[in-house]
Amino acid sequence: MLRELKRLGVRLAVDDFGTGYSGLACLRRFPIDVLKLDRSFLLPADDNATTVDFVKAFVDMAHALGMAVVAEGVETPEALDFLRAARCDQAQGYYLARPMPLAALRGVIMQA
Repeated sequence: MLRELKRLGVRLAVDDFGTGYSGLACLRRFPIDVLKLDRSFLLPADDNATTVDFVKAFVDMAHALGMAVVAEGVETPEALDFLRAARCDQAQGYYLARPMPLAALRGVIMQA
């Protein structure tokens, strides 16, 4: 079914990758376009170097498989700078914008 959706032009994303039931096996079996990096991977850990290495490896792996990466839960300018340095494709979170109704989003887009 996923391959049929791709043939129709639907782009597919795996949300909260690395948590729950999503895993590496699905990346090779299914025609996935985007991996969403769960916000828990951006939270400060006891060993910040491990977090940095993990995120960079995650982005590199996704890119090697021809996928884009969306980081969830970006709440600080430092997190956004780090994701840019790690070559993350997109980000979402309160630092960039709070959830809003469609009418408000249209206003933001028109101002850009």
